[in-house]
Amino acid sequence: MPDTSVPAPLSGLRVIELGQLIAGPFCAQLLGDFGAEVIKVEAPDAPDPARGWGAVKKDGQSLFWPIIARNKKSLTLNLREAEGQNILKELAATADVLIENFRPGTLERWGLGPDVLHALNPRLVIARISGYGQTGPESAKAGYASVGEAKGGLRYMIGEPDRLPARAGVSLGDTMTGTFAALGTMMALFAREKTGKGQVVDAAIYESVMAFIESIIPEYALAGHIRERTGPILPRVAPSGVYPCTDGMVIIGANQDTLYRRLAGMIGADWADDPRFATHDGRGDNQHELDEKIAAWTGERTVDEVLALCEQNGVPCGPVNTARDMLEDAHIKAREAIIRVAHPMLGKVPMQGVFPKLSETPGKVSHTGPELGAHTGEILSSLGIDTPQQTRLREQGII
Repeated sequence: MPDTSVPAPLSGLRVIELGQLIAGPFCAQLLGDFGAEVIKVEAPDAPDPARGWGAVKKDGQSLFWPIIARNKKSLTLNLREAEGQNILKELAATADVLIENFRPGTLERWGLGPDVLHALNPRLVIARISGYGQTGPESAKAGYASVGEAKGGLRYMIGEPDRLPARAGVSLGDTMTGTFAALGTMMALFAREKTGKGQVVDAAIYESVMAFIESIIPEYALAGHIRERTGPILPRVAPSGVYPCTDGMVIIGANQDTLYRRLAGMIGADWADDPRFATHDGRGDNQHELDEKIAAWTGERTVDEVLALCEQNGVPCGPVNTARDMLEDAHIKAREAIIRVAHPMLGKVPMQGVFPKLSETPGKVSHTGPELGAHTGEILSSLGIDTPQQTRLREQGII
């Protein structure tokens, strides 16, 4: 068991989050999960739209906000006004990291660009998240995750070959970029230990997506091949796909020679020793036929029956889980991959835990996303702004 007396790995790190929706806030969420003090800055009259986001709500409450804003403090601040900008400068002078995902040039228009902030705090790491990056001919364009996923080559490959490109049911481009921004932030903090200086982390959505597209670029550049949409399979990687059962579906991944032999032996079919399927290339050449044979076998069995047989024979196999399935999954429960966090109006909110798991200094979730401006007084007081001043700032719409 980890020593609970040991501080969290990012304890003492102060992070200012200026982002909205997913990419910037997800980056900050990752840092907050491991102990960073995250101060989320929102305009008092235009808070983060994520506060009300989500197709499904409970009692009028967003079910996304408790997760994306967990472990964070909420400060309201109007950055379009000079006095709000000055307060942000004071706050940045006390911080280690600033995260923003505005369109490039926005911070500069507010007089809060890296040159200004680094003059106040040379050790500040500034993570800048955008659709196209901070430089280049398209840098000033608006860029959402969907557009970045398309520009980065991912969308073209998702879906059935005879249909328009599909999308995942979550904003992959945003979370990919938030993850890369968090990784870049940690590397910049590590470099700061050697140089004493902060720097800018430039994370573009389309580039973060490109990092995940494996070898599709040299496949075309060197072999003239464009990888197309292939539905639930990977071309020439077989058997590895989704197979129907009488009461659901399973994923079986047995494309390695030894795993294929285990699967074929387990099934006991007359094609187990068929030379067409004996090698990786052979299975690739005959992928469709092999998948049909496996589907015919799984289609006569329940999910639990297929899972049990595959486990007994050392064949990688798993269920295709919904949220309901994950909440009931014994392994997920044992690893506490889903946790329940108290919410003032929703009760205990189940959500994904903190990943990855560290053996000695694990992260944790202390609270769900806060009410707008819940920590404004506390944070401004720490900067020496007293109650009368705060009252004036509130009346003037600065906070």
